[in-house]
Order: sequence, then structure tokens, then C-alpha cells
Amino acid sequence: MPKTPQVLAHIYTVSELNHKIKAILEHNFPFIWITGEISNFRMPASGHFYLTLKDETSQIQTVMFRGQNQHLKFVPEDGMSVTGLGRISVFEPRGSYQVILEYLEPKGVGALQVAFEQLKKKLDNEGLFDDQYKKPLPFLPEKIGLITSPTGAVVHDILHVVKRRFPGIPLDIAPVRVQGDGAIADIVAAVELLNRLRSVDVVILARGGGSLEDLQAFNSEAVARAVFASEIPIISAVGHETDYTISDFTADMRAPTPSAAAELVVPIKGELYRKINESKYLIILNLQRYIKNYRSQIGSLRERLADPKKKLSDHRLKLDEEVGRLIRALMNQIHMRRERLAWRSDKLSYNNPSYYVTKLKEKLYRTSALLQQSIRSCVSERQARLREVNAKLDSLNPTAILARGFSITRTLPETTIVRDSAAVSLGQALEIVLARGSLTCDVKEKFKNGKKII
Repeated sequence: MPKTPQVLAHIYTVSELNHKIKAILEHNFPFIWITGEISNFRMPASGHFYLTLKDETSQIQTVMFRGQNQHLKFVPEDGMSVTGLGRISVFEPRGSYQVILEYLEPKGVGALQVAFEQLKKKLDNEGLFDDQYKKPLPFLPEKIGLITSPTGAVVHDILHVVKRRFPGIPLDIAPVRVQGDGAIADIVAAVELLNRLRSVDVVILARGGGSLEDLQAFNSEAVARAVFASEIPIISAVGHETDYTISDFTADMRAPTPSAAAELVVPIKGELYRKINESKYLIILNLQRYIKNYRSQIGSLRERLADPKKKLSDHRLKLDEEVGRLIRALMNQIHMRRERLAWRSDKLSYNNPSYYVTKLKEKLYRTSALLQQSIRSCVSERQARLREVNAKLDSLNPTAILARGFSITRTLPETTIVRDSAAVSLGQALEIVLARGSLTCDVKEKFKNGKKII
């Protein structure tokens, strides 16, 4: 067989190979633009973003560290199509490669618009847009609060509208930055300050129109929550009529422009005077009509009203007649009661209780005598019966028989009464019971009918 030529080849370790691959990839792909659909998005406690970018046939692991993702205007979600700028790197311990993103934006839609929709959905789900939390505006505020930039045209527009509609209403202006760094903190602080001072009845939050980036402060979560938490009613008047911000939804009312907000807050003074005069005229007219009607009713009643003296005379006559009738009725009642009293007195005298008491006493004496006689007769009868029974008992008493000299003989130890000499045997112990005491003896001989029994 032919010999295989020996080739001197370098044998890589796994670490060396991964290191080589990493160097090649990072050198050839320093920064790339990549687009795809997000899946398996997660953000652990470290704050880094880990996600997978995929298309119809392939996918790649990507990561965006906390230092870069904190500048994003939106939060990535599964299913969102994005475009990002990053560099390819190899994670040597696992031998896997990934894209480390430096920049990320939604594909086809600006990041600010996505952030706007995400925040709007979040706050809407929390109920911050519900009408039940909207506070009514005061009809005629004593003082108006204005949160806006002190250098813009908004202040002059609102002052002009207020002065034109109702001169003399004071305004407290809280100057803030309405865009750029620090604008969000300024607006939140101004809302909290006016609520803490409680010196105004209504607040206008205003600025002129601009791009979505210019209005970003009014689309922030901090400003939206500060507006919602305000105890003073707030009108949001940000941008032009077609511009909508998050603060418009959490405010108690939205105005299409700052000037429109001033018109909503301040009524027209002349219009109020006109309405007051109309109301005053209607009140006076109605009062005159009521007075006229009541006067007519009083005149009609006066015509129908009879002379009081004649009425009094008629009532006096009627009263006298009723008094006489009452007196006669009372006298008749008294006469009837007297006759009834006399009849009852006679009947009571006839049925005097003392007569019946005397009769009952006599009956009681007779009954008592008969009872005592009956008791004595019964006692005598019972005593005679008792003597007769005692005599019978004495005649039948065994002790009386013993006292006449008789005795009772019983066997020992059975104590059986002996009635026949044949019932005992010679030598048997017997007990002889006497009237006083008893005797114990043994049988020596037995006799029956005078003859000795052997």
C-alpha cells in the first residue's frame, strides 16, 4: 500500500477555536444593521434585554445591555418588528455567537409613537382615563393657574383671551420648560406646587404646537400621573387641534388650543351681564304676574265674604239654641238617674244583708250541734267496736294461751313445731317455749294414746 504523506497540522483546543472565530467575526463585522421580529424577550434583574430576532427561515440571539437600553423610548415586545445597530460577538464559554445591540427602533413606526401607544394603553388599563375621575370646572374662577413657558406666545394668547372675555381675573403663572431636558421635572413640580398652595381654582397646562419629539414631556408617565393626581381641575391645551398627548387623556378636560382653554375657563363678562339682566327682567315680570293674580284672587274672595257682624249674630243665636238644648238634655239625664237611684235604694233595703246573716248564724249553730252529736255517737260506736276486737285478739293471742300453762315444742336446730310424737326421734333435742322463757331437753321416751312407743 502507498504510504500517506505526513502533514504537520495544528490541533486547536476548544478555547483556541472559539477565540479565533470571535476575532474573525468581530473583525469582519464590526457594526451591522439587522432587522427581524422579536421573540423570547426577557429582562432579568440585571436590567439587560435578551431577545431573539427571527425571520421566515432563521433566527439569531441578541442582547442589549442596560447602559444602552435605558435610552430607548419604548419597551420591546414579542412579535414587534424592529431594526437595530450592533456588533457580532462570540460568547466563548458556550461557543455561541450573538449580536450585541447599541441602538434599536421599531420598524416602520417611530420609537416615540410606539412609546406613546404603550403608555396610553398602560394608563388606560389602570383607569386613569375614566370619566368618573374627571373633576368639573368652576363656573367663574377667582384665580387661574397657568403652567407653560414664560417666553412663548402661549402666555400672551391666554392673557389676551382672559382680558377680552372677563377683565380683572388674576392669573398665577408657573414658568416651566416645555421641552428638552428638565421639562418633565419642571411640569411635575409646577403641578404639585399649585396643589400645595391652593391659591387657584383651575389650572391650564399649555404649550404651542410641535413635533412628537417636542411634545415628549407631555407624553411622559410622570406628567400624566401628576395631572391625574391633581386636586385642582386641570385643562390640557398642548399643541394644535390635531395633536393629542397623554396629559390630554388624564386631564379633567382637553382643549384643542391654549386660546380655546382660556375660553373654556373664563366666561364672557358682557354675556354674563346680559344673562343676569334677562334673568332679572324675567324674575320681575313673573313677580308682577304673581302679584296681579293674587290681587285678583283677593278681590274675588272679598266680594264673596259676608259681613262679619251678621255672621257673629247668626252664630250667637245658634249657640244659644244649642246651649238650651244641652241644658234640657242634661236635666233629663239627671232626673232619670235620680229615679234609678231611688229604685235601687229600695231594692237594696229589701235585700238587707244583716237579715240573711242572722239566718245563716242560726243555721250554723244547728248544724254545729248536729255535727257534735254525730261525732260523739260515732266515737262511742267505734270504741265499743274496738273493745270487741281487742277481746277477740286476746282470745287468739298465743301468749295468752301460754300464760294459761300451755307450751310450744320445737325441734332443734330446725325449730319445727312438734304436733305428733312420731315426728321426733329418741335423743333428739327439743325447745319448749313457755309463757316466760324456754327449756331445752332431749327425748327419753315417746308415748301415744298412753302407750309407749319404742
